[in-house]
Amino acid sequence: MSPVPLILLIGILLLNFDQSSALSVGSRSLFREVSSNRAGDVDYAVELNATNFDAVLRDTPAMFSVVEFFAHWCPACRNYKPHYEKVARLFNGPDAVHPGIIVMTRVDCALKINNKLCDRFSVSHYPMLFWGHPSKFVGAGWEPKQEKSEIHVIDDGRTAERLLNWINKQIGSSYGLDDEKFENEHLATNISEPEQIARAVYDVEEATTTAFDIIIEHKMIKSETRASLIKFLQLLVAHHPSRRCRKGSAEVLVNFDDIYPSEILSIDKPETAENNQKGSFGNIQICGKEVPRGYWMFCRGSKNDTRGFSCGLWVLLHSLSVRVDDGESQFAFTAICDFIHNFFICEECRQHFYDMCSSVSSPFKTSRDFVLWLWTAHNKVNSRLMKEEASLGTGDPKFPKIVWPPKQLCAPCYGSNVGRQDDPSRIDWDQDEVFKFLTRYYGMTLVSLYKSKDAPLGETTGRSLEDSSSPTSAVVVPVGAALAIALASCAFGALACYWRSQQKNRKYYHQLHSLKNI
Repeated sequence: MSPVPLILLIGILLLNFDQSSALSVGSRSLFREVSSNRAGDVDYAVELNATNFDAVLRDTPAMFSVVEFFAHWCPACRNYKPHYEKVARLFNGPDAVHPGIIVMTRVDCALKINNKLCDRFSVSHYPMLFWGHPSKFVGAGWEPKQEKSEIHVIDDGRTAERLLNWINKQIGSSYGLDDEKFENEHLATNISEPEQIARAVYDVEEATTTAFDIIIEHKMIKSETRASLIKFLQLLVAHHPSRRCRKGSAEVLVNFDDIYPSEILSIDKPETAENNQKGSFGNIQICGKEVPRGYWMFCRGSKNDTRGFSCGLWVLLHSLSVRVDDGESQFAFTAICDFIHNFFICEECRQHFYDMCSSVSSPFKTSRDFVLWLWTAHNKVNSRLMKEEASLGTGDPKFPKIVWPPKQLCAPCYGSNVGRQDDPSRIDWDQDEVFKFLTRYYGMTLVSLYKSKDAPLGETTGRSLEDSSSPTSAVVVPVGAALAIALASCAFGALACYWRSQQKNRKYYHQLHSLKNI
């Protein structure tokens, strides 16, 4: 891989993000707003209008959607709202009992902005409820005499009980209005079909956003951690599996010097730095305004306090590892090790990971070596935790720690001498097969196969997820050499100077706007 000038790297970054995607101030997520006002009654149903209707239903990971058309002046609608909210409580928001299955939404037809939208669906009475896969509502409508429509009128949902019964019949479920138990409907165990990893693209976005929320909340950006955060952002820009997270990371990276000036870190008043960190940096939406959603898909445990963020972060790290080129492997290794060491707030876990990083005696020369090292490190963690959780009873009964991958997912990964299943060091691994499995599982499968919003539960499709990338580099030119040069020659200062000069140029944002249209 031939070196490329740093200025070319910056140019490529500018071409790969949307100015409005990451730094806009406002709601973190429509799906998170339902829990923002705990003082009074919580509205779980998501309020839609003509400006966000298509976008929300296109981007939701939910398999099904219910859309209620109503008018705020209608007495029957006001009386029906508590019934609708009882059902929405089960499916919407961060405290949903059954998240990721159905998104419950409402459209107020009494608002002029929604006149054409309500006309599209031939709303003839209030309230009027529709059912379908979310994508089928996008740019679509409904006619009373329309045959073979994929959008259906809910004709028996006048009470919460009747609406939920109607839904249960449609998807073969048995949800109840009093459901409170946190259960995972998506996976029976962590030994599952390989295609299940496709759902993790949503969790990788969730984990990325959660990680930066933790950094901001705990004021973890200091003079000694600033460079490691920049390195990790560079890695995300180049190789994050989600396009919107790549765009948001690029926005943060290019504007980092303005968002968090190095001068702030050197002053004597820490509260000034903290206020800045909670201010401009706190408004960052690194994976877009729809994230975080407040729940997990692939990484959801059978209990509230299991899996989730830790699972999503591991999937993120593996997905990054399989996307780097040989020349980037050492940079990716140091970026990940430094990020965990400086920003992972679980002290014991952080120290264990740091010890494993410190035990590496020579630089990685190939991406294969780095992928297999991270896989080995993860198995060491699982091996240690499975013993602790078994003795203390703190593990997830449905998702106990196991040596990865299990034989059910990758039989060729195991040699003739299987060894002890709780000790990865005593298994006769075929590392060539393991590498192929990891590359496929966390690369192509993660972004190209998923539970289609257009198909019934249980069916899969090969359609690419709109906001995902191919398993190769997200940047159109090799960035490994440039990143290695940046690391070796202390080019972070040069990058910062470049960004600073760009920020001072008043024409910058006009140029950026024009770049978006290229």
